[in-house]
Amino acid sequence: MKALAIAATGMNAQQTNLEVIANNIANINTTGYKRARAEFSDLLYQVDRAPGVPNRANASIVPEGVSIGLGVKTAAVRNVHIQGPLTSTGNNFDLALVGKGWFQIEGSDGGTLYTRAGAFNTNGEGQLVTLDGAAVIPAINVPSDAVEIIVNKTGQVFARFEDAAALQELGQLQIANFANEAGLAPLGENLFQETPASGQAITGVPGDPGFATIEQGHLESSNVDPVKEITELISAQRAYEMNSKVIQAADEMASTVSKNLR
Repeated sequence: MKALAIAATGMNAQQTNLEVIANNIANINTTGYKRARAEFSDLLYQVDRAPGVPNRANASIVPEGVSIGLGVKTAAVRNVHIQGPLTSTGNNFDLALVGKGWFQIEGSDGGTLYTRAGAFNTNGEGQLVTLDGAAVIPAINVPSDAVEIIVNKTGQVFARFEDAAALQELGQLQIANFANEAGLAPLGENLFQETPASGQAITGVPGDPGFATIEQGHLESSNVDPVKEITELISAQRAYEMNSKVIQAADEMASTVSKNLR
């Protein structure tokens, strides 16, 4: 009985949906996290009677056919890259992007990775790094005797020194954009990697047309909506239960047939 296999694919799909929702809820307080959404597509159809063919030789055309679906499959788990709310921290090294763009981070292999989490700090050499110690690209070195660090909306980094009236420019932050942000590969630790699906990174200065601006002393919070996630959770649970009911009904129908054959 095909209903058993069809309902099983539905239960597998809702299990995947539940796992995605669980990950969203787990990362509700993760800086720069982008909620994910599971997307599904129907499987192949078993065609018992094709539409648009003659019923018999020189007869009328069949207006509708008989096609029975074989279930559902997970087509994609898409990260929804919409702006998260900003949280004020008062830390000069906390930077938030307002608009489209990604901070560039040096990976362990020397390649470039990307993140929206701007919780930066300085290492022992004064270089601007992430919480995991990865260097920000382009490199920004903060002198140890600087009394204040100022980052404007266009990514220029300045230092104020004691007994000095003028600010000293330390460097210029650059950010990257992609033709298809959903095609970026999530690596964990708030990092994403360029893929052929995302297209090559397009770098620019914050504030340029199409690029985000920088808000110093703020962090971008997760864009997970708790109310929406709970609603999706209940919907997935109900769908899972309905598919289990289908399996139970199909099993009872099969048992009825087997009993009558005895």
